[in-house]
Amino acid sequence: MPIGIIVNVLSVALGGIVGGLAGKYLSPHFKTQITLIFGVCSLSMGIFTLGIMENMPAVVFAVVIGTGLGLVLHLGTWINQSGVLMEKTITTLFKTPKHGMDPAEYISTLTTVIVLFCASGTGIYGSLDAGMTGDSTILFSKSILDFFTAAIFAANLGYVVSIIAIPQFVIFFVLFLLAKVIFPMTSPVMINDFKAAGGFLMIATGFRMMKVKEFPVADMIPAMLLVMPLSYIWTNWLVPMF
Repeated sequence: MPIGIIVNVLSVALGGIVGGLAGKYLSPHFKTQITLIFGVCSLSMGIFTLGIMENMPAVVFAVVIGTGLGLVLHLGTWINQSGVLMEKTITTLFKTPKHGMDPAEYISTLTTVIVLFCASGTGIYGSLDAGMTGDSTILFSKSILDFFTAAIFAANLGYVVSIIAIPQFVIFFVLFLLAKVIFPMTSPVMINDFKAAGGFLMIATGFRMMKVKEFPVADMIPAMLLVMPLSYIWTNWLVPMF
């Protein structure tokens, strides 16, 4: 039973609802400043995760090649279009207040949130760990932060943040089911490199939250698929050659 995934998904859905309801009572200054703090938190978690990296060349190569692949496949564009579709769906179903953001900024922020909730290294690893060991501690811890993060973003973006819980559940549940196949093929070194790759995404996400630089975080997602195979190849094939 994927209890951890259910709790994590509910935290995003409920946080989105709370933020959507409370958004009109929060000042623009508060929303801006608290978003900056979440950006710093994302940066801090990403930097901390880089500290456990085992094979820097493999991880960096995965991030570069994975991002290049995402750009070639226009993954960011697809995710942007998904964000627009979710926004239209929620606007049709519910009467939502104006978010007061220009369309480009709105879609950029929504893309950041989708990646943050659906493609974080912590969420992916937590789903695999829960599926393999039955321990949902990582997902429970993530849920606390996700609730408040969803609430703050929903204060700006509206109830559409709650809808992100749907693709999040699909992705995490599939990983939960695949865990018994994937996890036995991994090693502690591969797991650490996988988390480190997620750290790169979290750092890029932090910069986007703070509006310092619009890193293509959606296009960076393929790096999470490449990093463990490349870590294995580096450790078992290339290193012994030197």
